[in-house]
Amino acid sequence: MKRQYFGTDGIRGTVGQPPITPDFVLRLAHAVGRVLRRTEARPRVMIGKDTRISGYMLESALESGFNSAGVDVVLLGPLPTPGVAYLTRTLRASLGVVISASHNPFGDNGIKFFSAQGTKLDDAWELAVEAALEEPPVWADSAAIGKARRLDDAAGRYIEFCKSTFDNDLTLRGLRIVVDAAHGAAYHIAPKVFHELGADVSAIGVAPDGLNINKGVGATHPEALVAAVKADGADVGVALDGDADRLQIVDAEGRLYDGDQLLYIVASARLAQGDALVASSASETAPGVVGTLMTNLAVESALRARGVQFVRAKVGDRYVLEELEARGWLLGGEGSGHLLALDKHTTGDGLISALQVLQACLRSGKSLAELLEGVSLYPQTLLNVRLALGQDWRANTALADETRRVEAELGDSGRVLIRPSGTEPLLRVMVEARDGDQGRRCAERLAATVAAI
Repeated sequence: MKRQYFGTDGIRGTVGQPPITPDFVLRLAHAVGRVLRRTEARPRVMIGKDTRISGYMLESALESGFNSAGVDVVLLGPLPTPGVAYLTRTLRASLGVVISASHNPFGDNGIKFFSAQGTKLDDAWELAVEAALEEPPVWADSAAIGKARRLDDAAGRYIEFCKSTFDNDLTLRGLRIVVDAAHGAAYHIAPKVFHELGADVSAIGVAPDGLNINKGVGATHPEALVAAVKADGADVGVALDGDADRLQIVDAEGRLYDGDQLLYIVASARLAQGDALVASSASETAPGVVGTLMTNLAVESALRARGVQFVRAKVGDRYVLEELEARGWLLGGEGSGHLLALDKHTTGDGLISALQVLQACLRSGKSLAELLEGVSLYPQTLLNVRLALGQDWRANTALADETRRVEAELGDSGRVLIRPSGTEPLLRVMVEARDGDQGRRCAERLAATVAAI
């Protein structure tokens, strides 16, 4: 069965257009509630959100939908996605729900879910929800209707958790850090985490108005952080996205480091310290790291040169997590800045990832640039081509032929990846090559072939 509503990371779209409408979201929550009640008599759900103005509307719809199915609700208010995952697990809730469109502009929003263990749910669960959406509602009677309450100290609990993942014998004292919270869910959390660990903190992107999330700031617009670090004379800058599950870092020279580079830094730091790359239950397993189909070839080569296995998952942190769990490994991530350290958290967390990177620098006494010495990323050209409704790009022989020609031209010095977006009607064409100009020309040829379909 093919999923109709769920994409790579929950359900996402433009507010006011299906499926991001209050009537659908109410039906969705009711369907999820019915699925939960198949195994629990009285489920309890945590709901958090980012700072989009539409979050108020969708929060109310979710609350009503869950209550109507006999499910209790705990409202967490604005909280990073990984914070919702953490509280779902530690407060023994049945499910965590996040209202967010992550790095998208404010006009979009979405709903994503976490299991009772704080992990992304699998395809089978999503298909069960979609099947329940096709069934008529079964409203709980008056005595069985769910209740709702707010958890007033949600932010404080999550701040303490983030700090607990940073080694006790280390401090950020003496470091000047610029934090960019993207006017998003971590606006009231991220600066406090670094400040309470000793850093001298200045912050940008911490004045949300419901309409400015990710607007010119955050991990998707790191130029704002680069400028702020230079102007402030800071040692380092940390940029999060709207729901604070992805990360970009800037050094004192204004150089930007993406998720691929940060993943290598954390992995190599663990190797240098003799720390594990595998879970204790998989101690006989050879050490390894999981990336995605988009991970830069240079990072894969550098890790393999250090005796670390490297496996590529499909794009999406849920697929990275599945590979890590299957292999008993701890570290994985994406170039976009979603990093997973399963001995620290069950899901990708921008704040915890930043602390792991800073910890690597402090332990080694080296800068980010020094930790990446000898690792030169291959230039990647990524082009998005809009697809017509129902367009079957996989069956197009012209694209297949052109792809073969490009791959033959690149040989061992590059690679091609063509994949559909999980959230938009786009085809993503990526060419990675040691020669950046060659890669760009090849990507443009492939994109032109798609556009001509």
